[in-house]
Amino acid sequence: MLKISIQDDPHMPTLKLEGKLVGPWAQELNRVWDALEPSVATKKLRLDIRGITYADKIGTRNLKKICRSTDAEILADTPLTKHFAALTMGKIEPNKHEEM
Repeated sequence: MLKISIQDDPHMPTLKLEGKLVGPWAQELNRVWDALEPSVATKKLRLDIRGITYADKIGTRNLKKICRSTDAEILADTPLTKHFAALTMGKIEPNKHEEM
């Protein structure tokens, strides 16, 4: 399950994700982002992934899509979410054994 919250701020809205970013939930994030993107196109976005517990290949790809189109600031606090942030920003490549 994935919880998606949007915290509107006139200067820097936050897209907050909590749970597993896999399968149908990764697809739902894509649908939410497609609807949200036009309204944040001229703003800096904060992407809060501190609540993500797992992300598959599609989920990671969606995070990359969001970051590419907004140059989002990513909020991550644990080794796991920092790993997802590094994957999202292209700082590391997924291991062959990872599903990302």
